[in-house]
Amino acid sequence: MGSKNKLKRFRENEGFQNVIQPTRQEVFDGFYLKGEWHTFFKNKNPIILELGCGKGEYTLALAQRNPNINYIGVDIKGARFWLGAKIATEKNIPNIAFLRTQIELIDLCFAKDEVNEIWITFPDPQIKYKRTKHRMTNPVFLKKYQSILIKNGLIHLKTDSEFMHGYTLGLLQGLEHDIVYANHDVYKNEGAPAIVTEVQTFYEQMFLEENKPITYLQFKFSDKV
Repeated sequence: MGSKNKLKRFRENEGFQNVIQPTRQEVFDGFYLKGEWHTFFKNKNPIILELGCGKGEYTLALAQRNPNINYIGVDIKGARFWLGAKIATEKNIPNIAFLRTQIELIDLCFAKDEVNEIWITFPDPQIKYKRTKHRMTNPVFLKKYQSILIKNGLIHLKTDSEFMHGYTLGLLQGLEHDIVYANHDVYKNEGAPAIVTEVQTFYEQMFLEENKPITYLQFKFSDKV
């Protein structure tokens, strides 16, 4: 994407009512929506996050299917979720928002028990060992998610990376968290929830054309940890 297009999208994001873009310092100083997201949506409906939402395809699909649930796509790359924000604005979808921030700051943007579910869709697997700290299901990130999720709140991981799927599965077992459902190839093995196969991102369609298996993992945090 050219720099002019990025700048144009950044400017448009500033005008979208469904986009929130705090600075890193504003998040550290006390993010004004932490614990107060119901004031943004003007209701007290459940909140579901999509972390690393990219273009926001999953966020959009879920929000349109479930108007009584609020959805927030989170990503640091505003030029990507610009598309989701634009579509949501044009279609007047009120139960959707996009938050531009680093995932590592997620526990500073949401309060305890403020989030009902989390989706992680096609994250960078960060395969090299030195990149472990950047994997979105590493132990540090898991603790952050646990701190904002309600008790028994579900986390969904959908990825084309068998490495990421296996890494997360092993980690959850080691930490004694509760694995609700695991599928190593959702389009060949029956049983996955409908939303897992009925909604496909742009990149997912590319992966399927390459005959790459799409994995899915659903889990929740154990009270033991």
